[in-house]
Amino acid sequence: MKKNIFKLLALATVFTISLQSCTVEIREDADKPTTDGSGTTTGSVMSGSGTLSGTITKDLTIKKGTYYIDGLVRITDGVKLTIEPGATFYAKTTTTSGLIILKGAKAYMEGTATEPIVFTTESKKPGDWCGITIYGDAPIKANGGGSTATSEDGLNQIYGGIDVGSNSGVYRYIRVEYGGKKIGDGTSEFNNITFYAVGSGTIVENIVSYKGTDDGVEFFGGTVSAKNFISYGNFDDSFDWQDGWYGQDNSNWFAYQTGTGNFGMEIESSNNADANFPKVAGVTLIRAAGTNPETAGSSEISAIQFKKHGNGKFSNVYIEGYKNTGGKNAFPVLIQDSPTDVSQVIAGKIAVTPINVVNSDNAGVWGYSGFTSTAPKTITNSAVAKVSITGGNWSTVEGVDLTSLLK
Repeated sequence: MKKNIFKLLALATVFTISLQSCTVEIREDADKPTTDGSGTTTGSVMSGSGTLSGTITKDLTIKKGTYYIDGLVRITDGVKLTIEPGATFYAKTTTTSGLIILKGAKAYMEGTATEPIVFTTESKKPGDWCGITIYGDAPIKANGGGSTATSEDGLNQIYGGIDVGSNSGVYRYIRVEYGGKKIGDGTSEFNNITFYAVGSGTIVENIVSYKGTDDGVEFFGGTVSAKNFISYGNFDDSFDWQDGWYGQDNSNWFAYQTGTGNFGMEIESSNNADANFPKVAGVTLIRAAGTNPETAGSSEISAIQFKKHGNGKFSNVYIEGYKNTGGKNAFPVLIQDSPTDVSQVIAGKIAVTPINVVNSDNAGVWGYSGFTSTAPKTITNSAVAKVSITGGNWSTVEGVDLTSLLK
């Protein structure tokens, strides 16, 4: 980029540069972009306000302030995006907006408990935008055992690889609100937060996924883990995964389903009987009274569902409020097909224990959909409490600290 592109605005102390197709606003007291001596931009800073759009091909630091996301913003391979505490982003809803971290890029979004990083919209309607999507090159097991696959979000990105410990950055004290927008013909859609083959070198901690129209979070393979994760009021499943995701260091997951919601957790392994199983220590799933599935009469109302060889080991599980609805039965744990029962449950790749089921129907048994298990499981309640998550500004939306629902 040429040094002389800066244009002084009359009677103003604001400069504007064009960073590829990204518009970056630099205030007079902000750090200026650096150059390599030839005039080529090697980095930039957004300070206080501005708009992100297009494709970001240079390292970018975003300081505390208020910003807009206009369209699908892509962070490209080799680029580092740094977002400092207290930055708030409003996604524009007059177009299809979202933040896309492509394979090979890294994002360091490190908020704090008192100054979180917030992604929201001004209209505050579920499905307003596409949320955050991250692609990586950690291992997956796609349908047919494939080691790579094409993303189902309509962006046709190839995800998957061999780097178990790959690092896509740090995501800490972040709130993502009102995502899940459908694109194209409506069959491709985003979640509030999506991890495609993201590796275990990535840090994900203290995250809120709030009122999206698809899943609160979905993992497509990979090895990344998440701690202190709150999924609130998402229309589809609170937590969802496939393609052999096997994060091993997950803890303190809390889902609160209210108004519209399907499964608390939807778990599958893309028909791979030999997929590794993930582990989560501390799961609390609560379904508020009057919550209905997206489709009237649907059976997607159980707390934890396994299908297509889905598996996992979950300890200290608390389940509350899963009631029979619309003539369908709700179960604490539901197995959707016999192959999953044989290859995963009976083979010891699924464990949900110790467990405490409260104010729910069919509380003493696992459910089996359309088949009879040769080794049906029963439930003996243990004195498992709800998970404990320390709240604060990071977990407070519209004046309500979501961790107060754990009291």
